[in-house]
Amino acid sequence: MTFKPTMAFASLLALPAIGIINATAETVHVSTPATSLVLKADKGKELRFYHYGDKLTDADIKSMLSSSSPSVNAYAPYGMNTRRETAVAAVHTDGNMTLDLVVDGVEHDGNTTSINLKDKYYPFYVRLNYRTYPDDDIIEMWSEIYHGEKGTVDLTQYASGYIALPYGDVWSSNLFGEWAKEGWLEEMPVPHGLKVVKSRDALRPNHAAHGEMMFSLDGKPKEKSGRVIGAALCYPGSFKLRTLNDNSNWIHFFAGINEENSPYKLEKGETFTTPTLAVTYSDKGLGQASRNFHRWGRANKLAHGDKLRDVLLNSWEGVYFDVKENEMVQMMEDIASLGGELFVMDDGWFGDKYPRDHRSQGLGDWVVNTTKLPNGIKGLTDAAKKAGVKFGIWIEPEMLDEKSELYEKHPEYIIKASNRPNVRGRGDAQVALDLANPKCQDIVFTIVDTLLTKYPEIAYIKWDANNAMAVHGSQYLPASKQGHNNIEYWRGLTKALDRIREKHPDVVIQACSSGGGRVNYGYLPWFDEYWTSDNTDALQRVYIQWGTSYFFPAIGMGSHISAAPNHQTGRRTSLKYRTDVAMAGRLGMELQPKDMSDAEKEQTRRAIADYKTIRPTVQLGDLYRLQSPFDKKGVASLMYVSPEKDRAAFFWWKTESMAAEQLHRVPMDGLDPDKTYRVTELNRIDQKALPFEGKTFTGRALMSNGLPMPAFHNVDKADATDFSSRVLLLEAL
Repeated sequence: MTFKPTMAFASLLALPAIGIINATAETVHVSTPATSLVLKADKGKELRFYHYGDKLTDADIKSMLSSSSPSVNAYAPYGMNTRRETAVAAVHTDGNMTLDLVVDGVEHDGNTTSINLKDKYYPFYVRLNYRTYPDDDIIEMWSEIYHGEKGTVDLTQYASGYIALPYGDVWSSNLFGEWAKEGWLEEMPVPHGLKVVKSRDALRPNHAAHGEMMFSLDGKPKEKSGRVIGAALCYPGSFKLRTLNDNSNWIHFFAGINEENSPYKLEKGETFTTPTLAVTYSDKGLGQASRNFHRWGRANKLAHGDKLRDVLLNSWEGVYFDVKENEMVQMMEDIASLGGELFVMDDGWFGDKYPRDHRSQGLGDWVVNTTKLPNGIKGLTDAAKKAGVKFGIWIEPEMLDEKSELYEKHPEYIIKASNRPNVRGRGDAQVALDLANPKCQDIVFTIVDTLLTKYPEIAYIKWDANNAMAVHGSQYLPASKQGHNNIEYWRGLTKALDRIREKHPDVVIQACSSGGGRVNYGYLPWFDEYWTSDNTDALQRVYIQWGTSYFFPAIGMGSHISAAPNHQTGRRTSLKYRTDVAMAGRLGMELQPKDMSDAEKEQTRRAIADYKTIRPTVQLGDLYRLQSPFDKKGVASLMYVSPEKDRAAFFWWKTESMAAEQLHRVPMDGLDPDKTYRVTELNRIDQKALPFEGKTFTGRALMSNGLPMPAFHNVDKADATDFSSRVLLLEAL
């Protein structure tokens, strides 16, 4: 799959001519093979929302509408009913703060349905769009807002989309956390009143919260059963999700850009396009909703989503800033000898006047430090070719340090509030380029383009972004449009990324932002993978990767084998455990291989070879979560199954260790009940094979009973550890 640019959010577009059906009444049925969204679009009246969920027949819909089934405004405006939560709000040029939107027409164009709304009095318009992905049971929705008033209209609220859920025992599942604890899962009954999940950080929005949510309509969430609606806002900046449980017999869900302190001045002739909200429905629990998102993400969002990812070694935790040419070459040779395919040189390789020896200087000056790398990047790409691996490099093109030549020359290029001192981030030194400024967009493009043009052998870029949007202010935008600061940043970055991908469509790029700060589908169309967390501790990664899997596929989930004790938690886990956790995503390493013993290298060599046998299944298969670590049952387990159900990779990890513990069996899932599967353990360290090694079982038996896992490994006492883990390959005969 080649790179497919996404529709730019909040873009400045002239509204295209559309063929509107001027029927006086129309039932709008937006459907995929398993889902239906039903709206009533009577011309001159409110657009009404009736249903989103199970696929309905035409007869079902006719009966629903003729039997006075309850409905609700499908995109409620502010002003004429100020008691409710709303999707859109504006201040007209005469100061009037009300909107009264009614249907003006409906358009159908292939997989997209568009409904035009207009204000009853003012020339103010909203176009609601619904696009279906039939292969994945996904519907995307977004709005386009424009007007014909004489002057500027202030948009103060601009939701991407709205879904109404029938009132009942509804639970929400959402992700929260912090640096090194991203993707933590929270499940709770939807409370009465308003629940808000939002981010204020427009640069790293996904550390503390995520712009995705699942709703389980039949009580406490289950993996394999129950009705579930999933929603993912595809926006890489600050977002807001609102869930309102009121007395209307509906639970209302709104999603969009966080409009707080971001009023948008909409000029006449300008169209404000919101980011998309992707929704899916499952009657088979959380698992099916996740699989829908994964298939859609691989096919439509993630760059090169059908191309297998390489096994890599990243230099960061191995050497940190102490980059030296001889060690880079040594690490390349080591990862090649272990069966890896890619070496990535991380931070610390650049800077002339201000050498990048630590995190407080040099960022922004993308010139090779020839003291560290006497033969430059070309010397490293030549060494990589000789070693038989690809070469990748770390950059942070949106940021700079105050102690840099770029900042000294152009202090006006950074995000900064007027009449205020700089607000510095990482290393008490880092600031962010103001990407509303086209000159800063050119800088970002030029950094990447220069590297890839001068060194076409570079196959991979780790694109980092460690600064937060801690201050509101643009030195480029006029005083009247300072509220555009957050939105214009992402418009600017989008333009730069479009230029990069147009010229360099094949390079693999990882989205990193102090770890998982940018794990969002609004960012991923330009990126092949995401760094889930800076925390490489295997035990905590079980939890982080579990939560992240609710919405994001394993093919993009960078997961690395690191050293013990772990650099973030100090925890000691076995190489076996660290490897088995990393194999559940895009396998990589993040350590100094020369510090490994010969036995550890041999074990890793075998493990990487084993991973390659299951790589297509893990990266392109269907995920089945079996036992959640958040249930505190002492174990966690999941598996990936190929689309043909002829191969599967089963993962099992202990998450605690107790004396006299009893570990229940974990039934498998997703297999063909009538096929017979041979079981092989991968990354085996036991002196004696498991009793079921090489044996065959029907898919029905494995999904009914599972296989008994011993609590500990059969190894020498000196090699025994408290955490055991297993990876099994299942092959259909």
